[in-house]
Amino acid sequence: MPRFPTEADFPSGVRLLHDPVRNKGTAFNEAERDALGLRGLLPPRILGQDLQVARILENLRDKPSDLDRYISLVGLQDRNEVLFYRVLLDNLEELMPIVYTPTVGKACQEFGHIFRRPRGLYVSANDRGRVREVLGNWPHDDVRIIVVTDGERILGLGDLGADGMGIPIGKLALYSACAGIHPTKTLPVMLDTGTESEQRLQDPLYLGLQQQRLRGDAYDQLVEEFFDAVAEVFPKAVVQLEDFANTNAFRLLAKYRKRACCFDDDIQGTAGVALAGILSALRITGDKLGDRPVLFLGAGEAAIGIGELLVAAMIQEGWREDHAKRQCWFMDSKGLVVAGREALTEQKAPFAHEAEHTGDLVEAIERIKPGALLGLSAQGGAFTRPVLEAMARVNERPIVFALSNPTSKSECTAEQAYEWTGGRAIFASGSPFAPVDMSGKHFVPGQGNNAYVFPGVGLGLIVSQARECTDEMFYEAARALAAMTHEEDLAKGRVYPPLASIREISANIAEAVARVAFDRALAGVEPFEDLAAAIREEMFEPDYPDYA
Repeated sequence: MPRFPTEADFPSGVRLLHDPVRNKGTAFNEAERDALGLRGLLPPRILGQDLQVARILENLRDKPSDLDRYISLVGLQDRNEVLFYRVLLDNLEELMPIVYTPTVGKACQEFGHIFRRPRGLYVSANDRGRVREVLGNWPHDDVRIIVVTDGERILGLGDLGADGMGIPIGKLALYSACAGIHPTKTLPVMLDTGTESEQRLQDPLYLGLQQQRLRGDAYDQLVEEFFDAVAEVFPKAVVQLEDFANTNAFRLLAKYRKRACCFDDDIQGTAGVALAGILSALRITGDKLGDRPVLFLGAGEAAIGIGELLVAAMIQEGWREDHAKRQCWFMDSKGLVVAGREALTEQKAPFAHEAEHTGDLVEAIERIKPGALLGLSAQGGAFTRPVLEAMARVNERPIVFALSNPTSKSECTAEQAYEWTGGRAIFASGSPFAPVDMSGKHFVPGQGNNAYVFPGVGLGLIVSQARECTDEMFYEAARALAAMTHEEDLAKGRVYPPLASIREISANIAEAVARVAFDRALAGVEPFEDLAAAIREEMFEPDYPDYA
């Protein structure tokens, strides 16, 4: 962790203990206690970070619910960021479901009721004309990654308005834990333009604007002002768009991706993770990308984003574009997306193939014979027994990814996927499921968590100071992730590497992304003699510095 510029800038005494960036709690040594005015403000015994971690874990594991554990971890983050990231990084498989999906969904639903201390910036519709001033209130001036949402489509939970702030906070915690981006270089932003949620409009504890959402020009002007302000106040920042509704997600990405280094994690990050999982699964089935169709249940931003990246990947593998698009089929709330259907969106139209319409998923499977079925519908239980049995009839090893979040929205459970396919499914999900023992076999379901991809992508963009984030970067990120899934993982049915290796995964993805930036003349710095070393040099370790 870096030292700070001058002694005058460094707090002491109680102010230091209340500074989450610098606070070490009981780990301050004798010399530090004397030098920094801490004598008597702490219990006399010095307890190092390892014992502090043990205390935190003991208390977390005694909590009655995951939401209580979430609240406890947020409290730790507010008191001592270094300790928070040490606990999180060393126990990632246990705690990622707490700080992010699925628990963060419940936390967002209850956000106004569990609120303790503000974190991040709220840019509201009332701030039009002074967004630059609002951004200037942030205490850290070297922001390198911003996650911004307007809260209109939080996970599969819909419009949560300003209560969706838990998502940028959680995402940036993963940037720091998984990719080592220093917490002071991260900034969560809630773009509060109102909400259509009557529950929140009537809730006296709701924290956001109690008004209907801005639409049209008023909304666009606020977003425009936000991007302009970011360019002025934080010129080196990457902007990640998060959980915008379909009506805005695609058009905002298209509008700003050439003007700023930005990406939409729901469209591109999800696509990268899904593509990596498919590439790994194909090593089990023996097929090549493009050999078999892929059928999507759901045709929103995540599903279309995966489809577009799959097409790009198939073209890279040597297929023609028309064949690549023909291998991607979508079902939305009105049934199979086919040519001739009325009112197809601009994003769905390229995937509307000549075929007879059907609203029945089993019929679509039997007709298309997809090698992979991907669920992004936010319809819990949509992969019924007949659906999975149909996949098993047309595949020796059916690929079934139930990617909707949180767990309640998952299209099926891991146990259902294995049981209803006779143990032949290659399964992954958006939220975690426990291993399944069935018929003498031990199955370890993969979790298609975006945390495998977006932290490394962000790190690669930061290190290269890229001017633009391209789809090719996500293709290379997916390839890098799939390459780290080893044969012993595949033997267990796992299509992603263990989360315990997330720092190495993020570093490899960052290197792949940065190489694209350098190769395509998109970097804002000269190429490094040793890119891998430069990336690892950028990654902070959550260890206490010596202040004495």
